[in-house]
Amino acid sequence: MLRLLFPPLKAVLGSPGVRLLATRGAPRCGCHYGQKLPLLQRQHSTLSEVALQSGSGAVSVPTKAANRIMGRWLLVCSGTVAGAVILGGVTRLTESGLSMVDWHLIKEMKPPTSQEEWEAEFQKYQQFPEFKILNHNMTLAEFKFIWYMEYSHRMWGRIVGLAYILPTVYFWRKGWLNHGMKGRVLALCGLVCFQGLLGWYMVKSGLEEKPDSHDIPRVSQYRLAAHLASALVLYCASLWTALSLLLPRDKLPETRQLLQLRRFAHGTAGLVFLTALSGAFVAGLDAGLVYNSFPKMGERWIPEDLFTFSPVLRNVFENPTMVQFDHRILGITTVTAITGLYFLSRRIPLPRRAKMAVATLLTVAYAQVGLGISTLLMYVPTPLAAIHQSGSLALLSVALWLMNELRRIPK
Repeated sequence: MLRLLFPPLKAVLGSPGVRLLATRGAPRCGCHYGQKLPLLQRQHSTLSEVALQSGSGAVSVPTKAANRIMGRWLLVCSGTVAGAVILGGVTRLTESGLSMVDWHLIKEMKPPTSQEEWEAEFQKYQQFPEFKILNHNMTLAEFKFIWYMEYSHRMWGRIVGLAYILPTVYFWRKGWLNHGMKGRVLALCGLVCFQGLLGWYMVKSGLEEKPDSHDIPRVSQYRLAAHLASALVLYCASLWTALSLLLPRDKLPETRQLLQLRRFAHGTAGLVFLTALSGAFVAGLDAGLVYNSFPKMGERWIPEDLFTFSPVLRNVFENPTMVQFDHRILGITTVTAITGLYFLSRRIPLPRRAKMAVATLLTVAYAQVGLGISTLLMYVPTPLAAIHQSGSLALLSVALWLMNELRRIPK
């Protein structure tokens, strides 16, 4: 992986963008080294200009090559985050998230190997509400399946952390990061660490004894939504930075129509994000199982039990019927907005990549709606539900791509 991200030093030093800069002290001693070399352009540079210092000069890494390295790294990082989100969704769908009842950063990396270790792990699980109420007939073989699901999710989270932190340390020690990029990668690394802590905080909510509750044990939908939201923010920030470094900018005429399209694209991306986030409440409350019909909910367009809880605001986040209803409305609103965005874009002359982004956004949006309806009508089968959750990431990715294509070039 490191060989893909960092080209050999010989290739870098041999590229035409490398220049040996004469030291400033040379003219004072009366020495002449020929014609003065032009200064490298520093605007929008991702890396610091000087990579290696010596007594007679400095060697700089070409800005374009540096941007490609950083962009590919962050693209890989965003891919690992997407994998974590998808794996986390499957873990939730298979009800595996509460199988590991403690958290250790290093100790839990080694899974049980002997029969005695598995029995001890199973006995720990038996002390908590999910086994007592829901899985009291579970066998050791069944426990191993859900345990390995949660274990895979946690280990993948550690891979995500290493994918961010190790290259950041490497780039920092080499002096390749400018001031702005240092702040950005530090924020990304901090968000990765926060995401891990938030994940355990979420799991703890499902391990707590609730004597007054007759509901099946599950994690708090609020903490689940927060866990997903932070993952999506991390994913969006990484992907946006990667696209900004890798894709050349097209100079677009700043017309009123383009400004409207850019604002519309930003609002649509916000709707996609909000719809994906509402899916966390659907998953957390198993709201996909309350009304398995479309377009009506049962025999009515608006079901009678939308406002069962008091106060009324609780229904938005705790009533499964209202949560499913909200997710439907957000999904329909999002696909309608994307359709309007597509027709608005056809009235404006856009570069080829921007046109491709708009057309792809429309296609993915309608595919996602089809997946959502199919998942609902088939009573949420795990494979189809996992594809639907992955589709939300794909839709968000294309929305970010379009925003990146339409971004304003700084003067």
